Amino acid sequence: MIRQVAATLLLSVFAVGAAHAHATLEQAQGISGKAYKAVVRIGHGCEGKPTLKVRVKIPEGLLSAKPMPKAGWTVEKIKGSYEKSYDLYGKPVKEGLTEIVWSGGNLADDEYDEFVFRGTVAKELPLGTRVYVPIVQECTDGASERWIEIPAAGKSSDDYEKPAPYFDVVEQPRS
Repeated sequence: MIRQVAATLLLSVFAVGAAHAHATLEQAQGISGKAYKAVVRIGHGCEGKPTLKVRVKIPEGLLSAKPMPKAGWTVEKIKGSYEKSYDLYGKPVKEGLTEIVWSGGNLADDEYDEFVFRGTVAKELPLGTRVYVPIVQECTDGASERWIEIPAAGKSSDDYEKPAPYFDVVEQPRS
């Protein structure tokens, strides 16, 4: 019995480790109409190679994105148009950052780091919407990890090898 419990616990630890080996977001929920701090976790390099660049696609409905500077890395901010106009604190917004790229650093395969940006969750997004944040790691020798798979209807992120991290839109908790 003790061996069976120990084996189950050991398998659970490995399963959790595998789930965290992907690019992930620290916060699983974003409040509708409020700021969302996205902490992108990069848990490893590309097949043993160090990460030199992290590209984050800002999803539709995450407005007014701003990256946090990161020592040793250069930040590129790519602007573009949104698919539709959104109300951001009483003003219509039709464009903003669509991608953030951190480059010039060197994150070894056996190291972990976080890349941070913030944005406002559009109040036009229905509660319960799952917002996917595709991420591409570029490494030495042209290697890359593409965390960009967005589940088709009826599937979940667990059905994919390289799922895009996500957060769910929720309402503000009542005090």
